[in-house]
Amino acid sequence: MKPSRLLLIWLAILLAIGIVLGALQALDVEVPSSLLSINWGLLLALFVLSLLDALRLKRLPSPRVHRQLPGSLALGRWSEIRLEVEHDFDQPQVIQIFDHVPDGLSFENLPLDTELQPGQRSLIGYRLRPLKRGHFTFETCELNLPSPFGLWSGKRLLNLTDQTRVYPDFARVYDGQLRAVDNWLSQLGVRQRQRRGQGMEFHQLREFREGDSLRQIDWKATARHRTPIAREYEDERDQQIIFMLDCGRQMRSQDGELSHFDHALNACLLLSHVALRQGDAVGLSTFAGDQPRYVAPVKGAGQLNVLLNGVYDLDSTQRPADYPAAVNQLLARQKRRALVVLVTNIRDEDDEGLFSSIKRLSQQHQVLVASLREELFATLQHMSTQSLSEALTYCTSVDYLNAREQIHERLRTYGVPVLDTRPSELGGELVSHYISLKKAGIA
Repeated sequence: MKPSRLLLIWLAILLAIGIVLGALQALDVEVPSSLLSINWGLLLALFVLSLLDALRLKRLPSPRVHRQLPGSLALGRWSEIRLEVEHDFDQPQVIQIFDHVPDGLSFENLPLDTELQPGQRSLIGYRLRPLKRGHFTFETCELNLPSPFGLWSGKRLLNLTDQTRVYPDFARVYDGQLRAVDNWLSQLGVRQRQRRGQGMEFHQLREFREGDSLRQIDWKATARHRTPIAREYEDERDQQIIFMLDCGRQMRSQDGELSHFDHALNACLLLSHVALRQGDAVGLSTFAGDQPRYVAPVKGAGQLNVLLNGVYDLDSTQRPADYPAAVNQLLARQKRRALVVLVTNIRDEDDEGLFSSIKRLSQQHQVLVASLREELFATLQHMSTQSLSEALTYCTSVDYLNAREQIHERLRTYGVPVLDTRPSELGGELVSHYISLKKAGIA
């Protein structure tokens, strides 16, 4: 509880009057005693009134607040949060509401001033914008109630627990690219088709046709239907795509609002969306994180939600990328040949562990390396050097880029394609490479 502005104004006025009267007495100026009595009487009356007002405020029932919070929010996108207020006041009351927003979420229009009418509910709202992904818990909502006479303001903390998740907003980041890719795929006619063959994945039962192998006959189904029934399989060439996502310190660089890790996550989800639309299976494996995660490759539109729920709270760490351990883990889990997309930031300090790991991986799987390049180097390459410091910076950046390119060239000698791209362009580059593989019949 704290004094209101009205109470402070009255106190200041009465104290100022008392000081003036006291100063006049000190200067031997005759002051009517009734003025002093009136001033002290007003101070005493204000004290008693403020005490009664404080007691009445203590007895006021707290309004009831219900927070309307979506179960999921999109990273970087503004959302509207609604607060529904119920009360038992028999007189109109203006209150102030401040919702305690967890760290990592920015907000607008808080605190909120609202007038409560007797017998009516009030619905108010504010805007919320997530700054990072993950799981967030809202625990407290703060109310500031004015006292009946307006001399005090009382703070009430309501235990109001709600939870929400913040997911990557890859659809907004790549909205134009998604529409363009869908149009492009329909024009090129590269949609995945299932061929009737003798692959290892069962598709359906159908009547036996001329040209089918006797090994395709399902004898139990044939006995039930009293006609030859054959098994049909999906072509073994249905592509499986596995993302190897680096969660280590090399992905912590930030260009603009998003870190390299967030750009990489959005790009993986974009390609997942496109590949799942083409009938391919998509999975994900992370490394160098606090808890490495693995999502097995599965087909169907529902797999995108599985991927989102599997990575929404992932974050980069200070750990270095351990490529040999990551490859060993993936080879133990993924037996069937797949397109493995390694998303990382290859730097000049990467040692032979990278090359040996990629070489082992490429013997069993088709590998694509996506290496992120800081936006800063694009600026430094075109900067004009006017001083020794600028010249040294320019030469250092050129040496760094040349060392990266040597690593990339060495990987290409193993037959591994490398995409050296800026984080903001990664999604488009991955989709373009995937479409080229589809057109070539490799994927």
